[in-house]
Order: sequence, then C-alpha cells, then structure tokens
Amino acid sequence: MKKYIVELTTEERFRLQTLLGKGKPHQRKHAQMLLKADQGPEGPNWKDTEIAEAFDCHPTTVENLRRRLVEQGLDAALEHGNRGSYRARKLDGKAEAHLIALTRMEPPEGRNRWGVRLLADQMVAQGYADSCSHMAVHRTLEQFTLDLSHSCWLRPRLAASENFGI
Repeated sequence: MKKYIVELTTEERFRLQTLLGKGKPHQRKHAQMLLKADQGPEGPNWKDTEIAEAFDCHPTTVENLRRRLVEQGLDAALEHGNRGSYRARKLDGKAEAHLIALTRMEPPEGRNRWGVRLLADQMVAQGYADSCSHMAVHRTLEQFTLDLSHSCWLRPRLAASENFGI
C-alpha cells in the first residue's frame, strides 16, 4: 500500500498540464509523472513501477516525488529533489581557529602526533563543537592545506589571482 497518496485538485492538474508545454525539462517530467500518479477521480492512477518504466527512472524516484508533493507541496515536487538541502557546518570560524592552534600544540602524553580523530575528540572535549567527525577536521585542515605529518606551517591556498598577479 502506498504511503503517500497523490490526489490532485483541478487547479493543480491544470497547472501541471500547462507546465508540459513550457516548463523546464525536469519540471515537465515531474509534471507528467504526477499526472500519471494522480489517484483522484480524474486521474489515471498508475502504479509506481509503471510510471518508473514509462519515464525511465527507479520506482523510488516516483515514491520520493509523491512524498515531496504530500509533505512540501506542488512547488517543491516540481523542483529537483536534492536541491536546497543545507547541512550546517560543525566548525565555525572560532572553532576552526582553535583547531589550527591545537595542531600547533604538543600532542597529549603517549602520542607522537595529532591525528584527525584525536583532534575531533579534543574539539568536543573542550566544548568548541557539540559533535565533530574526523572528516570535518580533515576538511578544515585540508582547506588551510595544513598537513599533520609536518611540524611546520604550510601556506594557505592562494586564489588564482594571487598566484599569477592577475
């Protein structure tokens, strides 16, 4: 049984039909898929597998389209599914500065050098982040071209205009 039921109103159906001729390619495809998925009295009520076959996509794509329509509305369903997703950064500017300073300090007793997992744990322990993965630390250090295997500062990446005097 389908979890997200698509029952289009007359206005929604009219809007989707007008998009078929003038919308962007992904909007036209989504409009066609939604019109076929319509389970209302005027809709053809196609199954997800039939829609997926007809439009050369996976049935999960059709299910996700249904879910976006039900949960977020018609405008969201017509856009790309993965657009607009934003993940907040774990380390802000202050935490990044502390992380870089931490790499310049002596590692804890019993350690020869800092590792990214150790740095991530230390950032949480010192209260600079609620949670912090080793990959967040890695990306931050990579952003500043800082290598943990060297004991000296490496220059931050320069923009092309700074490298070539443009």
